Amino acid sequence: MGRRKRERQERNRRLGRLVTLAERVLERMVGGAPDAEAFERHLTFRFEPDRSGWGAGGRLVPVEAPSLFDLGDLVGVDSPLERLVRNTEQFVRGLPANHVLLYGERGTGKSSAVKGLVTQFGSRGLRLVEVHKADLLHLPDVLATLRDASYRFLLFCDDLSFGESEANYRELKAALEGSVEAPPANVRIIATSNRRHLLPERRSDAADAHLDEHGDLHMGEVVEEKLALSDRFGLLLGFFGFDQATYLEIVDRYVEKAGLEVARERLHGEALRWALERSSRSGRTARQFVDDLAGREGLGDGG
Repeated sequence: MGRRKRERQERNRRLGRLVTLAERVLERMVGGAPDAEAFERHLTFRFEPDRSGWGAGGRLVPVEAPSLFDLGDLVGVDSPLERLVRNTEQFVRGLPANHVLLYGERGTGKSSAVKGLVTQFGSRGLRLVEVHKADLLHLPDVLATLRDASYRFLLFCDDLSFGESEANYRELKAALEGSVEAPPANVRIIATSNRRHLLPERRSDAADAHLDEHGDLHMGEVVEEKLALSDRFGLLLGFFGFDQATYLEIVDRYVEKAGLEVARERLHGEALRWALERSSRSGRTARQFVDDLAGREGLGDGG
C-alpha cells in the first residue's frame, strides 16, 4: 500500500511539473500584456522578446524609472513640436491622427519630444511602448496585445533605420498601412531617425528610372520600395541643427533649471568652446555642457 501511495505521489509531482512547463511554454508563445493596474501605475513600457528558444512571443514590461521630459525645455523646434502635440491631442481625444516619423540631425530633441508627450498626456490615458528595431518581427503580436486595452498607446521605435540585408522593416510597413488587418484604433506608431528615408539610398537605385510615353517620370521599383516605408507615416517632422543664438538659448535654459549662477560672458564662451570641440550645436550638446559645468561648480572648479 505504501508503494502505491509513493507511486501516486511521484506521478502527481511529474504531472505538476508538466503543467508548470506547459504554462511557461504557452506564456512565452502567446506573450501578454500587463494587467490593467500596471497600465494605471506606469506610463512607459518596453517589449521584451522571448529569447529562450521556446517560442516567438514576448511580453510588455513596465519601466520602473522612465526617462521623461518636459516639452517646455525644447527650444528651436517650435514648428514640428506644435504639429506633434496637435496630432497627439487628436489621438488622445479619439479623433483621426497619424503615425509620425521624426527625422533630422542627432541631438536636436526628437526622442525627448516623444518622451515629453507622455509627460504631457499621461494623465489622460496615453502610454508609451518601446519596441527595438531588432524586435519588429514581433510587431503583429504587440499590436494584438494592445488592441483591446482601454488606454491609448504610442508604439515607439527610436533611432530607426535599416540596412540592405534587413527585412524586418516589412512588419513595420505592413503595420503602418498595407496589412489586411486594420491597425488598432488605440495605437499609433511614432519613430525617430537621423535620416528622412529609413532605407539606404544608392546612386544605382535610380538606374531603372524612366519617362513613360506621356513624359511622366517613374522612379523605378527599387526607389519606390525605399520611399514607400517613410511615406506610410502620415506626419513627417524635420528636426534640424541650431544656429549659435538658439544653442546659447538652450544653454541658458538648462543653466536656469540647474540653479547655477554663472557670468553670462564666461558661460557663453565655455558653451561655444564645448560645442566647437564636438562639432555640434544641439540640445544634447547643451545639456552635456551644463551637466559638466554643474559638476565642476559643485567641486569648486568652475574654471
